[in-house]
Amino acid sequence: MGSAKKKESAERKARIAEMRRAEQARERRNRILTIGASVAVVAALVVGAVVLVQSQDDDSSTASDSKNPGHWTTGKDGVKTWSAKLSQTHVTKTVKYPMTPPAGGDHNAVWQNCNGDVYTKALDDMNAVHSLEHGAVWVTYTSKAKKSDVEALAAKVKATPYTLMSPYESQADPIMLTAWGHQRTVTSADDPNVAKFFEKYVQGEQTPEKGAVCTGGKAQ
Repeated sequence: MGSAKKKESAERKARIAEMRRAEQARERRNRILTIGASVAVVAALVVGAVVLVQSQDDDSSTASDSKNPGHWTTGKDGVKTWSAKLSQTHVTKTVKYPMTPPAGGDHNAVWQNCNGDVYTKALDDMNAVHSLEHGAVWVTYTSKAKKSDVEALAAKVKATPYTLMSPYESQADPIMLTAWGHQRTVTSADDPNVAKFFEKYVQGEQTPEKGAVCTGGKAQ
């Protein structure tokens, strides 16, 4: 009789010990899962913060001011050259350029059509800068330019691939010519510097993406 009770007691103790071991195993698994979940959440927050900062940096409205420190230097031929390398990142937010009209820097992923295209309305700088990256020359003018000069320049642009023309009221002079990293003022459509600028900078050595198309982009 006593032997049977001792056996039953031993079996009960064994079951209790097994239950405790199982409970301890579950607790360990729960702790591991909790720690793993916490680590995953923290990692996700860190990655999200990094992506947000990078996105803000890439799309900063003042990206060109910070990425393109520099200034104009004027050569003996009257052509101004930007002193620093111009960035070429595609961005979506508005870029604040350090020169007017802009001669390079971060820009929209879509270029302005520049296959001898003449526009009668102001363009988005960011599309036009992409055209310059393709090797286009951008002819711009203000309301102070003579109508005869505007018409003559328009005819020249229409006859020249990798060029575009548009009004740009905020520029310093009535007629200006811009290529990637280069710019100059001309006095009129008959100014011989117009032909010289076209000859040197239409698909010139300054072109970052030489041979890239000037069609299939933004039409206005």
